Amino acid sequence: MIRRHVPWLLLAVLVLTQICYPLTAGVTRARLTVATVVLGYLLSVGHALLTRGPRAALALVAVATGGGFAIEALGVATGFPFGSYDYSGELGPKLAGVPLIIPLAWTWMAWPAWLAAVRLTTPAGWAPGTGTARTGPAGLRTTGWTHVGRVALATVGLAGWDLFLDPQMVAEGYWVWRDATPALPGLPGIPISNYLGWLLFAVLLMSALRPLAGPAVAVTDSRDDPMFALYLWTYFSSVLAHAVFLRLPASAIWGAVGMAVVAVPLAVTLLRARRRPVDRPAPQRTGVDTPA
Repeated sequence: MIRRHVPWLLLAVLVLTQICYPLTAGVTRARLTVATVVLGYLLSVGHALLTRGPRAALALVAVATGGGFAIEALGVATGFPFGSYDYSGELGPKLAGVPLIIPLAWTWMAWPAWLAAVRLTTPAGWAPGTGTARTGPAGLRTTGWTHVGRVALATVGLAGWDLFLDPQMVAEGYWVWRDATPALPGLPGIPISNYLGWLLFAVLLMSALRPLAGPAVAVTDSRDDPMFALYLWTYFSSVLAHAVFLRLPASAIWGAVGMAVVAVPLAVTLLRARRRPVDRPAPQRTGVDTPA
């Protein structure tokens, strides 16, 4: 029971911290940014450990945290694959020019993006333990195309977040691009190559996660509700914050469109599942088939 409450508790603290963000400025805001990333990291890795076990948690840390640091160090040193950029000193200590919290941010949103993609590519009406399409340890038959679809959705789900993240962080001066052209309309200061780099790394990350983490990450259940809530909170709160509090209307629009590819279907799917629970017992038939 405690295991189920821990992710919800961390999520609540994370939400409260993010609510405080637009109400602060300067050093306080930078510290809240660091605190938010650390909380998000603990939430995602902790959830993976509590619900999927050490293998899944270690795989997530290896591909998202380790891979995130490697791609960021490569980017700072060479300009590939994101473009040429430099981090300021406001986000804490650095290693190889990369603030240590940056790989944590990749991990924070990679896990809910993956679980959302799994949920959206799971056949309607299937639930663990129902015996439907049960083959193998995961309890669900998946095809190569299903896996490709999951990787694609998870990639967009993670990379779409950067349409909010990068404009917000650049506006705060946490990093700066040396050559920011060409840029998306309304988002000056950030080259399109940055978003392409996000897509490249995200597809590599998501492609590696399932083989390394094992079959436990190929299905979802009610234990994953905190991660779905995290993803949807990130989406809707980011739209509101950028449009109203941070005065970044262009990134509010771009981010709303980008993350909607996963967030909107996820919200609809979860609402439908609440109205028609898959484990509801079938009603008994009456009439001519009922013995007298």
